[in-house]
Amino acid sequence: MKIVVLAGGISTERDVSLSSGGMIYRALKNNGHQAVLLDVYLGMEGDTEGIFTWERDWGACVSAVGENAPDLETVKALRKDGGKSFFGPNVLKICQEADCVFLALHGANGEDGRIQACFELMGITYTGADFVGSCLAMDKGISKDLFRTYHIPTPEGIRLKKGEAQQSSLRQDEMRRGAQPQDGAQQKDAASQEEIPYPRIVKTACGGSSIGVSIARNEEEYGRAMEEAFRYGDEIIVEQYIRGREFSVGVLDGKALPVIEMAPKEGFYDYKNKYQAGAAVETCPAQIPEEKARKMQEISERVFRALRLKSYARMDFVMNEAGEIFCLEGNTLPGMTPTSLLPQEAAAAGMDFGQLCETILRLARQYPIA
Repeated sequence: MKIVVLAGGISTERDVSLSSGGMIYRALKNNGHQAVLLDVYLGMEGDTEGIFTWERDWGACVSAVGENAPDLETVKALRKDGGKSFFGPNVLKICQEADCVFLALHGANGEDGRIQACFELMGITYTGADFVGSCLAMDKGISKDLFRTYHIPTPEGIRLKKGEAQQSSLRQDEMRRGAQPQDGAQQKDAASQEEIPYPRIVKTACGGSSIGVSIARNEEEYGRAMEEAFRYGDEIIVEQYIRGREFSVGVLDGKALPVIEMAPKEGFYDYKNKYQAGAAVETCPAQIPEEKARKMQEISERVFRALRLKSYARMDFVMNEAGEIFCLEGNTLPGMTPTSLLPQEAAAAGMDFGQLCETILRLARQYPIA
């Protein structure tokens, strides 16, 4: 098949996406496909006639994921046209010529349903969830609302927009001084923050790879955490911190894969610990009681249905010391890098990386979204 592996972009997860794309590209080439690896934002200048037959190693430019998120302004400066369109030169043209587009994008624009909606209008077959599921899962505030509706255990939390957060902080100061808020809604907002005990987790509502995520242990840290999270969007999530063990469960065609545990050697499972080899100990299948593993898998399949997902996804969990399980979020385009979790889970189920890519391709064509 003629396949475009679409990666890169201008989200904070750009480097992770390129690493995923490089792995997928090589696997598809080894499987005999005519694969092309494209950066969705930079595209391909010039004549692209016969691009699927070019003798070229498209993955040669892919490097390892660094410890920090990339400088996106440097990337944007590479576009000769000023980057008015998210799609780089010839990207849509080449995608239309392909039998399928394998989405290796992560984060904003690539994972939030926008590209999926565009492809559906253009009749382009692509891998992963459709635009509805992508949108629902990307917005952690909407996800938490759906989790509550479908009785999926998740940490208590609230959404705050930038202006609301500043006003709520002022109202909390007033309440501590004994002043009364102006109305019931304001009182509810202020009380909601007060009801979330320290430590608190603060994160951007529409992000990934733990970028913009902080643990706040007091008011001073909370202020800094909100400022950091708002760097990546106008809405944030503030939720209770659950101390415990971290897990993830992939779902492939609606069926859960084996549970994997992630144990960072230092700190929590942040950007550095996710993508630097040796920064975390990952065990699959996780060494937990069988009934806990089954419960986590059952919840993952429920999340898959609640978020209207298709093809494949990955759900993240934490289990506290009492053995209670909490679902943190769903990921519609989970990483496929050398250190990523979904390929490890598939391997534990007897499926190597090449077979996993073939299964994802099959699902895209078996349940066409376009």
